[in-house]
Amino acid sequence: MQKVNPLNLILAIFLPPLGALLQVGLSAHFFLNILLTLFGVLPGVIHAVWLVLKNK
Repeated sequence: MQKVNPLNLILAIFLPPLGALLQVGLSAHFFLNILLTLFGVLPGVIHAVWLVLKNK
């Protein structure tokens, strides 16, 4: 089991697209996170935290 990077988790909460970018790179998940964040910050945060905790 991999450890969660605390910096990525903090960035996922306060700057969801940046947290997603550091976790998955320029993938579909990153662009989906930008879209979710534009619809509302909470969906973007939930998605980014999920990506970090999932350890893709």
